[in-house]
Amino acid sequence: MYQKNVKLALMPLTLSLLLAGCGKESAPTTEAAKPIPAQTQVQDNSSETAKSIQVSARDIANRAANWQLSQLDDLYYIPESHKAKSENAKFWIQASFYIGLTRWAEATDNKAYLAFIEKMAKAEDYGLLTDRPYHADDHTIAQTYIWLAEQTGNKAAYGPTQTHFDWILSNKPDVGLEMLDSTASGHGEVHHEGNCQLRWCWADALYMAPRAWLQLSNVTGDPKYFEYADKEFWASADYLFSDEYGLFFRDSRYFDMKSDNGEPVFWGRGNGWVFAAIPMIIDELPKDHPSRERYIELYKKNAAGLMKLQRENGYWPASLMDPDKVKTPEVSATGFITFGLAWGVNQGILTDEKSKEIVEKGWHALKDSVEPNGRVNWVQHVGKSPDPVKKTDSQLYGVGAVLLAASEMLKWQEN
Repeated sequence: MYQKNVKLALMPLTLSLLLAGCGKESAPTTEAAKPIPAQTQVQDNSSETAKSIQVSARDIANRAANWQLSQLDDLYYIPESHKAKSENAKFWIQASFYIGLTRWAEATDNKAYLAFIEKMAKAEDYGLLTDRPYHADDHTIAQTYIWLAEQTGNKAAYGPTQTHFDWILSNKPDVGLEMLDSTASGHGEVHHEGNCQLRWCWADALYMAPRAWLQLSNVTGDPKYFEYADKEFWASADYLFSDEYGLFFRDSRYFDMKSDNGEPVFWGRGNGWVFAAIPMIIDELPKDHPSRERYIELYKKNAAGLMKLQRENGYWPASLMDPDKVKTPEVSATGFITFGLAWGVNQGILTDEKSKEIVEKGWHALKDSVEPNGRVNWVQHVGKSPDPVKKTDSQLYGVGAVLLAASEMLKWQEN
């Protein structure tokens, strides 16, 4: 047995006061981070370098989280093409931010963040989007609801998710994993990239959905949810992972695609999604689960492929094998990858000095991307390929990635 859209205007005035100083164009000042302080103490046995990293993690994460929370009622900086979706707490864009915020709230035992997340979830009636019942993107917010159930004991927080997943188990999709434009009929109007999106046929999906199914098994004690997810995860991972490069193709359309330099196209954030998901899945797995070692082995292979590709400035490129395709920094990939690697070091899986240097270099790059008022820059907008990035580009999932990385850097030790 397993053990284990809300607008800011709708929130209480007390929360608004907590977030004071993080307005959309407030004067740059580190004071913006102070209204909701982290509560974790620096560990006494840390070296001075590790202590400095831990302090910076609290500072950066609080500033970034506070700034993002203060923007939820006015996402003025997001392009109109994705603004409405970004404003919807149930949609994957905002839901990915909450995954980072839950990890940070738990790492710091921050009750103010927990209260904010709980009010959002209650305002959404703990519901999922249901127009695309199978689509992994629309299961992302379930990770936050179930986390809340674990934190508060409120079983109602996962009720709608359980009902939804039970329906899927009674109506399992029977489609292949190849992303074919010709399949964009029928379900195609909803699963706009093709019917294979009834399953997890693209890299991003492995971040959005599988962990929620595992969490549901943990809180209900019923293994059927993760049994389904485990099987589907490995079907997709085996299909999309390149043993030659240690990287994930975004979907089948990329298998033979070449970049300008003739190298295969491996999308930075696409790999970041999966590489961040694997540690979070492992963290939720029972120690004796038969798939546990398989996830760890995949993690090691993916880590080895990614560590080769960090740029001198600490960022991972938007196009992993063609760093000149997009020469600017890109924070979403870098945040997710830094989180994954830092987790591996903290867990004792990555033990060499080079791995630690790569993590610290990645964290330094993330620090450079955050403005004094907490705004996170250099985040590639919604897409599925290595696209151009401007310094002023920012998105909620990019902030989520920074919070994930900070949650591991808070534990950083030099051994």
